[in-house]
Amino acid sequence: MFDELLGELTKNILEHGGKKLTVPNEFCERVSKKGNYKLNSWLWDVPEFRRWRVTRFDAGNRLQVLNSVAYPHYQNDMPIMGIDILWFEKKQKLVAILDFQPLVQDKEYFDRYFDGLKSLKKCFNEFNSDMKSNIYDPSKYFSPWALFCKGGSFEAENILPKVFSSFLKNYWLNLDLSKANENHIKSQEVSLLHIDYDKYSAEKDPAHSLFSGFFGKEWSEKYMKEFLFPLSLENINSLF
Repeated sequence: MFDELLGELTKNILEHGGKKLTVPNEFCERVSKKGNYKLNSWLWDVPEFRRWRVTRFDAGNRLQVLNSVAYPHYQNDMPIMGIDILWFEKKQKLVAILDFQPLVQDKEYFDRYFDGLKSLKKCFNEFNSDMKSNIYDPSKYFSPWALFCKGGSFEAENILPKVFSSFLKNYWLNLDLSKANENHIKSQEVSLLHIDYDKYSAEKDPAHSLFSGFFGKEWSEKYMKEFLFPLSLENINSLF
């Protein structure tokens, strides 16, 4: 389902100087015991970013997932890029969220980095749903303009590719913007916010229970903390 989107994301990363990094074998590819579900993970070394990861989960017509998170270097206070797209083939159901995940929730920060996302929110009504969650606090590491869609095959085939391309384009524009302006947040605080983001996400992300069902709890816990959100293992007090 996500071959074209994954290909476009990879092309974007390569065009911006990205180089593929080695992922530990236990995380690079994981196949379920029955052999019919597969999880693949990639890490990229991209200029201006300290970590860029991509995950694709293929459970056939039961579920397809494409996830990517890009963390800028600590010297850059721009938002973390988050992509999470799920397709349930049997139900013909799409759930997608694409966001510039803000480090702080204040007007000056929003004014600097979110004009592009605001415009996309207005342009694509199908991705203009209000994000209501019993898991996450929408006011913590989510922007008011997160592109959120609950749709079907029409949205998946006709709207999602356009949104995806525009979203990536605008995120790269934010990178150019961050280079041209002085940071709003100091690098030490950015590093602490990245740690808090990982700790919060490792605790809240429903992927843990999802992967536990397919690959077992022990491996999923390790994958969550060591690959998806490695800063969740940091002891903030030991940094000072």
